[in-house]
Amino acid sequence: MAIEDHENPHRVIKPKNRRVMGADGLKEEENHRWPPWLKPLLKEHFFVQCNVHSPKSECKMYCLDCTNGSLCSLCLAHHKDHRTIQIRRSSYHDVIRVNEIQKYLDIYSIQTYVINSAKVVFLNERPQPKPGKGVTNTCKVCYRGLVDDCFSFCSLGCKVAGTTRSFEKRVKRTPVEPEHSSSDSSGVEDNIPIPQSLSPSTPQLPTSTSTSLRKRKRKGIPFQSPLQ
Repeated sequence: MAIEDHENPHRVIKPKNRRVMGADGLKEEENHRWPPWLKPLLKEHFFVQCNVHSPKSECKMYCLDCTNGSLCSLCLAHHKDHRTIQIRRSSYHDVIRVNEIQKYLDIYSIQTYVINSAKVVFLNERPQPKPGKGVTNTCKVCYRGLVDDCFSFCSLGCKVAGTTRSFEKRVKRTPVEPEHSSSDSSGVEDNIPIPQSLSPSTPQLPTSTSTSLRKRKRKGIPFQSPLQ
């Protein structure tokens, strides 16, 4: 004999427990998404003089365990058995080699470059007024042109900014070309004289010299009277 399974009409369906996360919870989650040394690293200044050792010693090392500022080669004696990385430069921008940073951080979707036969990534974004011609892929944060379509960010800083919940994408500004017309819709003429300070500097003759030159008579073609 088959037994029918009748659902109890008086059963109360309890909603699933969903974790409600406030502003503090979101901030805590963002802090745990990245290692604690990453944001201090991106804000640090490198290639400056060491205040402890010789002024000629440049600070281009960083300790991931201490995060107490940039270090020179002599400072590393106090950071034995610590995780240290070396920062390099390319066109006045800080870079780090891929084989060093990928040991401690996932650099997926960040554009890599080959400099001095080594793959590197940039620490922070680099301003670019306008992408080059034929560029189809740009950084999601700063709109810098990317070489390969498989990447989404141009630097570590852009990936940190672009993957946060509070990130708001910038409005991409398109340069507006001025209209080549003598007057606009309001009737104001565009032919405004250039101020003297902005015009190309041309040496001017003294007033006395220019006056004396004006008084001189210009030699003309000798006039010959017609024959009579």
